[in-house]
Formats: sequence, C-alpha cells, structure tokens
Amino acid sequence: MPKILLVDDEEPNRDFLSRRLVKRGYVVVEAVNGVDACAKADSERPDIILMDVNMPVLDGLQATQQIRSNPDIRQIPIIALTALAMAGDRERLLAAGCDDYESKPIELPQLLTKIQTLLDARSAT
Repeated sequence: MPKILLVDDEEPNRDFLSRRLVKRGYVVVEAVNGVDACAKADSERPDIILMDVNMPVLDGLQATQQIRSNPDIRQIPIIALTALAMAGDRERLLAAGCDDYESKPIELPQLLTKIQTLLDARSAT
C-alpha cells in the first residue's frame, strides 16, 4: 500500500482527505505544518506528499524547498494543495519544487489521478 504524507494545518481538511484516501487503500500519515512535514517526510519516507501551501510556522513552499534540499528524500513527489488559482501560481508552485498541484476545493477524482500518475512515474524509474 502506498504511503501518503498529508500536510494541512486545518484538521477538517486532513480528516476529509485522509478518510477518503484510506478508503482507497492508501496509508496516510498526517502533518500539521511545514516543520512537521519535513520531519515526517524524513522519518516516514512516504511514497508521495500532499502539501498545503498556506500554513503557519513554515509554509508549504518553504517545506517543499527543505525537502528538496535533503538528498535522502528529495525524490518524493509532492502535490501542492492550494486555494491559489491565479495566473502564474502553477509556475510558482512548480518552481518551488512541487511536481503538480490541485486547487481547493479538492476534486477527489482529479487528485487521485494525479497521485497515481506520480506514483507510476516514480516506480518506473
């Protein structure tokens, strides 16, 4: 079963996504901010990370950059979860090190497709 690190400072968001991902056979580890995300990415070694962008303590883009700077975990795919959907946001998220992004409110079928695509690409390498 693939392991997903779900990072979001809002408990209702984590609960909503976590329950749906577990139902689909994923193991879900939760983190509540960017600092927690960096620590759990290193200790848990998830197969993929779903990273909220706007969080206190350390935001999702800063956490992504820290993960990308760690040679032991930099290859883990990261999907940004964001309410940002303005022109240029996609490029900014990808430039920060995210592999893809999903706008909030989350469209679960679309997110699941992105997760599977990145997991398939990672297992092919």
